[in-house]
Amino acid sequence: MTDNKDRYEIIIQKLRDNGHKITPQRLAIVKILAKSEGHPSVEDIYVQIKKDFPTMSLATVYKNILLIKSLGEVLELGFPDGSNRYDGKKPYPHPHVICIKCRKIVEPDLDSLDGMKKEVSLETHFNILYHRLDFFGICSDCRIKER
Repeated sequence: MTDNKDRYEIIIQKLRDNGHKITPQRLAIVKILAKSEGHPSVEDIYVQIKKDFPTMSLATVYKNILLIKSLGEVLELGFPDGSNRYDGKKPYPHPHVICIKCRKIVEPDLDSLDGMKKEVSLETHFNILYHRLDFFGICSDCRIKER
């Protein structure tokens, strides 16, 4: 896995390679995505950006994230209520465990995932291009609070 600095440089280079301007605002968004531990929402990123760029709009943050997503450098975790979250550290499909109370997201390392993908492909005769595997539950912190 690459570290935060590498992810930052990879995303910036991809933007350059595709002819996009590298603005201070865009750099700030990329930095947040590359170092993020908690899969931020557009609103989370906006709150962090607003400190240094008070005139930046939520729409601008959203457009930049969509641009980075279109380049394959951020993974979007969509939820039915529209509260999408973004992963700039691992922009490829990987499993998540999501707390239904606090929305905490954890990324388990599942050695069996490649085997599962092959099994699904063999059984269905599909060429699997990408996948999404999410588990939903209540995290240990929320369970403690409930007691």
